[in-house]
Amino acid sequence: MTREEKSRVIEDLTAQLTGSNVIYLADISGLDAETTSNLRRACFKAGIKLEVVKNTLIEKAMESSENNYGELPSVLKGNTSIMYAEVGNAPAKVIKEFRKKSDKPLLKGAYINEAVFIGDNQLDSLVALKSKEEVIGDIIGLLQSPAKNVVSALKSGGGKIAGIVKTLSER
Repeated sequence: MTREEKSRVIEDLTAQLTGSNVIYLADISGLDAETTSNLRRACFKAGIKLEVVKNTLIEKAMESSENNYGELPSVLKGNTSIMYAEVGNAPAKVIKEFRKKSDKPLLKGAYINEAVFIGDNQLDSLVALKSKEEVIGDIIGLLQSPAKNVVSALKSGGGKIAGIVKTLSER
């Protein structure tokens, strides 16, 4: 690769890193072609972009990016693939589901909305993260709960009063 090509790749990576709030670094080395193809297919279905890029290029792109990746560049050893997603827990779910069949991919680290997660032991906590839509749904459910209780109490009370009035009028 020439210097011009490397600088072009670094610029593209920097733009992708800057434009994405959810980045996962994983080790997919040792997977055969069919398994890698299945992983790519699973990522595509989940709305995740999967790329394999040289560690030095990723590191330079992280340095020139506006985001603060903290200790994330320290995990750039060996084979590294990078996953971009819109939903914070989507790549973790794909990795966890894929690991039911094999021991790879291994999570090296993740960057989610300015939070940095290092190590494969973080996978379960990343799967448990809620997406923005899930959190909004939970909040709406909590806000609707008291209103539903009031409405149901008014409806049941109205039925009781109507029954009492009807009984009294029949006497």
